[in-house]
Amino acid sequence: MKIIDLGATDSVLNHYMAQLRDVNYQGNRTLFRGNLKRIGYVMAYELSRTLRYSQKEVVTPLGRKTVSTPDDHIVIGTVLRAGLAFHEGFLDVFDGADSAFVAAYREEGHRDDLRIHLDYIATPQLDGSTFLLVDPMLATGSSLELAYQAFLAGGTPARLHLCVVIAAEEGVAHLARVFPSDDVTLWCAAIDPVLNEAAYIVPGLGDAGDLSFGPKKNLR
Repeated sequence: MKIIDLGATDSVLNHYMAQLRDVNYQGNRTLFRGNLKRIGYVMAYELSRTLRYSQKEVVTPLGRKTVSTPDDHIVIGTVLRAGLAFHEGFLDVFDGADSAFVAAYREEGHRDDLRIHLDYIATPQLDGSTFLLVDPMLATGSSLELAYQAFLAGGTPARLHLCVVIAAEEGVAHLARVFPSDDVTLWCAAIDPVLNEAAYIVPGLGDAGDLSFGPKKNLR
């Protein structure tokens, strides 16, 4: 698995990340979602450099112009609900992409005894696609792995990009074991060192879903 840490290079991306993490900004849900979306823009642009392109002729009001544009059939898959704003950033850049969704949640508890549940999936045909699995937080990596396995019900993509805002080193190592091939790329805006006993990323930013949409009540 290739690992690309966009936060390791100075850019405006780190400004968006600083606001996401800052407790003084996190009370503004519109700003929080907006920064997730803007990080999605930046990551999608960088990812677009890796796509397959060919020359195509465009008719203008005054003539014709040959332009190199992508050939990939892009599908953007998202884990509900935390991934929605991040997903929107990718979808604004790849405006012809299809979308896939899976609902996943984990039972709160000790990091060594976490259980992940899936209870909803909607996906287009994935065979031959370039599949972008986008989710803000990569902690242990178990939920992202389980989500991908669920999406395979729609077929097997030709290329896989895992796109996250903050990854824990433990989660990165887990995905590297699950996806050893260089055909898979992990894109991160930051990599943080540790998980706490509840498997939350430290220093991280907190619960991306709650900060985006408000506290949730688990009815299960």
